[in-house]
Amino acid sequence: MEEEHPNPGQPFQGVSRTAYLPDTSEGRAILKLLKRAFDQRLIFTIGQSTTSGRNNMVTWNDIHHKTSTHGGPSHYGYPDPEYLSRVREELKVKGIE
Repeated sequence: MEEEHPNPGQPFQGVSRTAYLPDTSEGRAILKLLKRAFDQRLIFTIGQSTTSGRNNMVTWNDIHHKTSTHGGPSHYGYPDPEYLSRVREELKVKGIE
């Protein structure tokens, strides 16, 4: 929808991402919350990519995802013992509980 795009009328470029959650009861609960956030169009936005620096890209919208199964927090991966509680708080800020 145009009113949700920061630069209405300008084309934007998408991206493909894979995110990982642990297959635990808490991981599955977070997955349900993330699905609700996705359905409410809260997961992505159009903006400047922090990785490429390019404008008008589909980017994460302040809800962090783990895009690697290893490497720790500095590489968007696991292990990261605080991740699930952190993402739960990020979702809560967006009204998803």
